[in-house]
Amino acid sequence: MGTQEGATSFLFTEYQYVGIFMSIFAVVIFLFLGSVEGFSTKSQPCTYSEGKFCKPALFTALFSTASFLLGAITSLVSGFLGMKIATYANARTTLEARKGVGKAFITAFRSGAVMGFLLASSGLVVLYITINVFKLYYGDDWEGLFESITGYGLGGSSMALFGRVGGGIYTKAADVGADLVGKVERNIPEDDPRNPAVIADNVGDNVGDIAGMGSDLFGSYAESSCAALVVASISSFGINHDFTGMCYPLLVSSVGIIVCLITTLFATDFFEIKAVKEIEPALKKQLIISTALMTVGIAIISWLALPAKFTIYNFGTQKEVSNWGLFFCVAIGLWAGLIIGFVTEYYTSNAYSPVQDVADSCRTGAATNVIFGLALGYKSVIIPIFAIAVSIYVSFSIAAMYGIAVAALGMLSTIATGLAIDAYGPISDNAGGIAEMAGMSHRIRERTDALDAAGNTTAAIGKGFAIGSAALVSLALFGAFVSRAGVQVVDVLSPKVFIGLIVGAMLPYWFSAMTMKSVGSAALKMVEEVRRQFNTIPGLMEGTGKPDYATCVKISTDASIKEMIPPGALVMLTPLIVGTLFGVETLSGVLAGALVSGVQIAISASNTGGAWDNAKKYIEAGASEHARTLGPKGSDCHKAAVIGDTIGDPLKDTSGPSLNILIKLMAVESLVFAPFFATHGGLLFKYL
Repeated sequence: MGTQEGATSFLFTEYQYVGIFMSIFAVVIFLFLGSVEGFSTKSQPCTYSEGKFCKPALFTALFSTASFLLGAITSLVSGFLGMKIATYANARTTLEARKGVGKAFITAFRSGAVMGFLLASSGLVVLYITINVFKLYYGDDWEGLFESITGYGLGGSSMALFGRVGGGIYTKAADVGADLVGKVERNIPEDDPRNPAVIADNVGDNVGDIAGMGSDLFGSYAESSCAALVVASISSFGINHDFTGMCYPLLVSSVGIIVCLITTLFATDFFEIKAVKEIEPALKKQLIISTALMTVGIAIISWLALPAKFTIYNFGTQKEVSNWGLFFCVAIGLWAGLIIGFVTEYYTSNAYSPVQDVADSCRTGAATNVIFGLALGYKSVIIPIFAIAVSIYVSFSIAAMYGIAVAALGMLSTIATGLAIDAYGPISDNAGGIAEMAGMSHRIRERTDALDAAGNTTAAIGKGFAIGSAALVSLALFGAFVSRAGVQVVDVLSPKVFIGLIVGAMLPYWFSAMTMKSVGSAALKMVEEVRRQFNTIPGLMEGTGKPDYATCVKISTDASIKEMIPPGALVMLTPLIVGTLFGVETLSGVLAGALVSGVQIAISASNTGGAWDNAKKYIEAGASEHARTLGPKGSDCHKAAVIGDTIGDPLKDTSGPSLNILIKLMAVESLVFAPFFATHGGLLFKYL
């Protein structure tokens, strides 16, 4: 089990480094938040009802730190367990593929589902227990209680950032190195055991796509719950201490788990898959069925759990909302997610014309392939952004910032199905790798390739969900931050805010530059090492010599550990530096700028990468008349497609998916530190 040992040892190394970082950051949270009232242990008058006394900031600092560590540990454990499940599932899927494509599909899909449910339920349980434990101390002070809970989202997301960036650099360094030397130079098949980088490539799929994706969606999930809870704690739910109404966000998520359980049965038990062409429709049906059932589930929950009328805090005033209004907010987020999923699928699946056009452009070489791919990525941003815009407008009109927070939760409520579909891709990919390395028959490899091609598209759908929900989550967090920091109006024309906007919009580019360059330099070392082995190990090409897999695994591990620190530090330190030196107004500009530019780059990067990858697979599979005119493998046309795919790899698996964590993480961090920034922030402007 080389893959499993490699993946486990990498994650342990990564977690050691991240553990040190987390400990330091936990101390920072405690010191910053504790200093808001000068470390006093006296009770303070509440912000929203002056007559009452609330718990001192020192204890909020303590509880925020505890929930930060809890979020980080939950995120870490869910990523690790997901990776374990996937490494066990890989070999089983390969073995099932001997019996037929249907059996292999069920094994891969169920393994993905196990991970999806594990993640959704562990996030929910830990959050619910934490709220109840903290309540023992806070009693009636719900504002302080839910403010300290926001640390949970911060912990989940900061862990996810390192998992995503570290895993993304690892997997792509190995993938690019293996592809460039193996396929383009030596003309040997993908995952051929003669290729020294092949084990590192398989490990990377588990570390980046499974552990990284798991932590990422867990982070979104924790943050959207925290954003909704913070906004609600200063509304009638919090003031009247209506615990059921307060827990509405958690109820939405728990109904989501039940709905996803029922949905999973449709793929594995009610309809059996007999042929390759039924795979993709079956996965798409999962999304539609879960969305339809969830709409009914939300209606029931909104009717049972919420009072008919309640008020939501809206920038200084209380706004009256009905329970049906809130149902519409969640439902619009849910359906916007489905639209984003299908648009992503249209632009990245090789069943439709956009990807086929990209494949066709390979006839004139790699340059035209790159041009077509970039254009496709930019174009694919249009409809998702309109979907996000409409859901923001409608949900804000109905229930202010709380509406946006629950719309984000709606988009994530079917997370278990989304993750099942997403994790299914890398599991099938690795099953193909194992079949190739074990020298199994060509027929088995064809079956796993068919599973993998469908998985590629569904992975792009998963990323679409993650990015769309990140946009809504960070807007909800932004709203919670603005109301918590006491900013009444964010005036774009004020120079303080505008400089923030323009710098914030630059940050995703800076971050992408770092992650892309890291993949590039790690891949460079990998290519040199793979070439060296082909040239110096006698009998390697003939299959008599044995490649040195361990060196390649070490190159990937060292590069990703070293290179994940700077991008991580950029994201974690920006809000702290801006808030402390320039104050909350400039920071609100930075958050808005990063949100607006980050979403666009993230969508276009992951769709461009997905399209290039599937254009290459379209040529390789040669399923249609058009595809056969472009092939076969090893032709100039195919080589141009491989180059496009290699460029797209870091875009779709490192930069794109990490960007959604950048937008969420900066917003949730600003929210956690809001009391400190409001009290002590803006040092530069105070003294100028």
